[in-house]
Amino acid sequence: MHTNGCGYGDTRSKVEKFENAVHVELKTSKVDKIENTSTISSAAFSASTGTIPRGEKVRTLQLNGHVGFDSLPHQLVRKCTEQGFQFNLMCVGETGMGKTTLIESLFNMKLDFPPCNNELKTVNLLSKSYDVVEGGIRLKLTIVETAGFGDQLDKDKSAEVIVEYINEQFEKYLKEELKIKRCLDYYDDTRIHACLYFISPTGHGLKALDVTTMRRLAERVNVIPVIAKADTTCKDELVRFKSKILSELQSNQIQIYQFPTDDETVRAINTELNRLVPYAIVGSTDFVKKENGKMVRARRYPWGIVEVENEEHCDFVKLREAVLRTNVDSLRERTHRVLYENYRRARLRAMKVGDGDTGPKMMEAFAEKQREFHEEMAQKEKEMREDFIARVSMKEEEMKRREELNNMRAKDIAESFDEEMKRIESQIHTLMEEKVKLEAKAGKKIRK
Repeated sequence: MHTNGCGYGDTRSKVEKFENAVHVELKTSKVDKIENTSTISSAAFSASTGTIPRGEKVRTLQLNGHVGFDSLPHQLVRKCTEQGFQFNLMCVGETGMGKTTLIESLFNMKLDFPPCNNELKTVNLLSKSYDVVEGGIRLKLTIVETAGFGDQLDKDKSAEVIVEYINEQFEKYLKEELKIKRCLDYYDDTRIHACLYFISPTGHGLKALDVTTMRRLAERVNVIPVIAKADTTCKDELVRFKSKILSELQSNQIQIYQFPTDDETVRAINTELNRLVPYAIVGSTDFVKKENGKMVRARRYPWGIVEVENEEHCDFVKLREAVLRTNVDSLRERTHRVLYENYRRARLRAMKVGDGDTGPKMMEAFAEKQREFHEEMAQKEKEMREDFIARVSMKEEEMKRREELNNMRAKDIAESFDEEMKRIESQIHTLMEEKVKLEAKAGKKIRK
């Protein structure tokens, strides 16, 4: 399934810009209309790509009849619906924070991630993709979990592994984008659109690992902090804990994702959603029957139940509204237009490619980059070959040592066997001599 046919432009804003650009308004005389009936506003044309020239006076013309481009919004919607969408979500948090359970609660489906343990030597990134359909809309959902995060003695490497993974996804897209023959509409985009960062509900603020990791992630992905297992903390403590987290984020200059408020249609909603960050969440895959007979997703305790979808108990509903129901396209668009563009700009500068470079200069830059790539691959191949030879030599030496040990053991066993046989033969010889003596004595007694 291809998922990027709609690109990362805001379809709604494109439609509005197009409609505004082609809005029919009679401002010219009849002569002007006749002379300019074959002229189409440049703004109307550029609106099809989502851009309108600034500082340019736009003439509006009255059409003499129905043309048909008023169906463009329906064409865009139909195209997007047919091609489907891609959404890649990463969950970062320590083992036991309930990452898988929360995702299962958000999407109301069972995931097949293996359980994590605290014995991993490095952070393992587990990626699973699912095709889901809701209301006729197809979504290719990719979930990336960080198994073993924060379980190592050297915790700085935990963040490094995650950042490298995100950069690798940017690099894959960049390589596809720089191909001579490319097809981004059918490209399986693996760039991370949002990162749920799980904060341990200690009540003491952020850990050093949290600060380091979120600071590095915020430059590359849309970070949305959540307080895990909020049912272990009372409401008053949660309020203080949220305030302390926000204060530490600000003092450490960590730019977490802010849901956009420039669109009037979602301004009020996103303002409220931004106010609740970090979200205090509770996840559960169990359903409990209430006293009124209603089945609800909840966690049961001896003192009662905590309803996952009850806003009086946690912020789960608000998190789902923020990430899935209101701002999926905003997350995708910022990933493409801001985060990826920053990475792309830095990489092209590293390749010594400037704005407007074309022709031989561009080809020279690509040739240089290709040469560096081949040299790097040759070096890696050499290192792998040397490592392989070293491993084979070590294995041969080990096998040789084992063979020598086996030969020594066989020799010892043979010598021991020979000694034992000699001892047995000596005993047999002694017994035979004693037998002869006894028979001789017995013969003398009989003769007497």
